[in-house]
Amino acid sequence: MTKRTLPLSQQLCFALYSANNAMGQLYRPLLAELGLTYPQYLVMLALWERDALSVGELGKSLVLESNTLTPLLKRMEAADFVMRNRDKDDERVVIVSLTDKGRQLEEKAHDIGICVIRKAEDDAVDLLALRDQIFELADRLRGTE
Repeated sequence: MTKRTLPLSQQLCFALYSANNAMGQLYRPLLAELGLTYPQYLVMLALWERDALSVGELGKSLVLESNTLTPLLKRMEAADFVMRNRDKDDERVVIVSLTDKGRQLEEKAHDIGICVIRKAEDDAVDLLALRDQIFELADRLRGTE
């Protein structure tokens, strides 16, 4: 008897992939109004939470390698959302900080996260529980739990 894989519709990886695509489609027009891509929005969220992070800290927060993050940050710097400066104590470390324009963008972006709750027509508590389950799954898959 030949072993068969689960059908696509029963694959957890596909459900997460599909949800990620749907999230991107929902966010894309909202972020376009701000001049941001989704990965740039994630960088901004991290910096609005705590400004002046090293590229390494930012990469750890976003689960991105520096070779992926650096071109993204260069585009954001060109758009005047962030600035990159060498650390005074260790020139190998690059610190990413918000510009005035980047700080002002936070108010405009305030309601973007709420759009998911509205679109999903779901209870915020249920969505927060789902979020926590997904984070826990990611930690287990990475072996960091």
